[in-house]
Amino acid sequence: MLKHRQTDRICIAAVVLACILTAGVLRAEELGIQPLSVSPAYAGRLFDDSRVHTVDIRMADWEEFTEQATEEIYRECDVEIDGELFSSVGLRAKGNNSLHLTEEYGLKRYSLKIEFDHFQEGNTYYGLDKMSLDASFQDNSYLKNYLAYDMMEYMEVPSPLCSYAWVTVNGEEWGLFLAVEEPEDAFLRRNYGVNHGNLYKPDYRSLEEENRDVALQYISEDPEDYDNIFRNAKTDIGRKDQERLIRSLQILSDGEDIEAAVNVDQVLRYFTVQVFVVNLDSYLGRTGHNYFLYEEDGILSILPWDYNLAYVTYSLGMPDPVNDSLLYVNYPIDTPESGEIMLNRPLYHNVMIKDEYFARYHEYFDRFIREYFESGMFEKKAARTAEMIAPFVKQDPTAFCSYEDHLTAVDTIMKFCMLRAESVRGQLEGRIPSTIRGQKADPWSRVDASDIWIPDLGEIADLEAAANEELQ
Repeated sequence: MLKHRQTDRICIAAVVLACILTAGVLRAEELGIQPLSVSPAYAGRLFDDSRVHTVDIRMADWEEFTEQATEEIYRECDVEIDGELFSSVGLRAKGNNSLHLTEEYGLKRYSLKIEFDHFQEGNTYYGLDKMSLDASFQDNSYLKNYLAYDMMEYMEVPSPLCSYAWVTVNGEEWGLFLAVEEPEDAFLRRNYGVNHGNLYKPDYRSLEEENRDVALQYISEDPEDYDNIFRNAKTDIGRKDQERLIRSLQILSDGEDIEAAVNVDQVLRYFTVQVFVVNLDSYLGRTGHNYFLYEEDGILSILPWDYNLAYVTYSLGMPDPVNDSLLYVNYPIDTPESGEIMLNRPLYHNVMIKDEYFARYHEYFDRFIREYFESGMFEKKAARTAEMIAPFVKQDPTAFCSYEDHLTAVDTIMKFCMLRAESVRGQLEGRIPSTIRGQKADPWSRVDASDIWIPDLGEIADLEAAANEELQ
């Protein structure tokens, strides 16, 4: 009898303990207790990149929405994702030049932003607050963003999750898009936990201005001198947050105790991929933008964003002819831009002038080329993904290019990356100069890239061709 009573007590105690543990797990994030890695429910659903998902946008006034797309105003709609309906979400067009050029050529294939909680507070897609649908503007391969984010993820740089989605509008086919996790609340919780720091997306109002803050230069102690940063904060910030970030920029500018202001290891891994993909519309280019800045406890990190003009398809400020494949396949890894630009990019320049960091940068490049390219990983990943999306591209009714052009672009981006990896290997080993000056002095040692025609990856002329096709 006593034995039975003890058994009952043990069972009751076990149930109570289980309830306490369950409640603790459920409230862990609320209490500030973080697991070593956070994998939200949405990561294994829409962002399972092993298949093409379905997204149906349900909006009564779709024609009006596309006609007013450049106003970038959120409109209310319902969205069905893989058969599940999410009501009362916000939808708007997105982009800068891509948005206005799409309109200019009379096309309607806009990249889109979906904000689940815009009209209904607390509304999410399994914890995701915001995502975008990338239209593959100037990307005939449909692979530029996907591959760049995969490379960043491989190098352990916090990157947006992404996967392909077949988009329909009110049940009618609209096209193949890349669904991308927007770096906002859910992204921050996934990568940094509930007690995360602050996130910014520095961007200029006009490219004609100096935009020193976008370049992450220290200007003064006045927060008003950093409007391009603080105006684009993705988290709620106050005066102390502004002062802390400005102090970090000052330390970076001084260049002495850089690790007191910069997550050097993360920044080196970011620049390894950033330099590889030759994205001239970026922090290392003339524009200096297209990145996210993360700050926590005064330590700065740089995060990836927007690679549709990477792989040398950004035309502003490029040489004539644009297709200098020999130059860009062999683009020097140690001076990835002119001295004038590099001197004004302290997050790259002031880090790389330290011998210790420069050597580590080369070590990361060696690992990246060896493990991601020379191992065959890249070719398998790119080929598998291209095969998966090919049937959808073939029937894409709003595509910016023909299916034949798509196949050519897939072949081109794979060739570009493999030859680029070959050149980087040569630069690391000293067989190919790794600076602009060195390559000018010795142009004969570079990898032959004569088989590559860079415009095959996508160019503005494709918009005109798509517009003419639509009129026929």
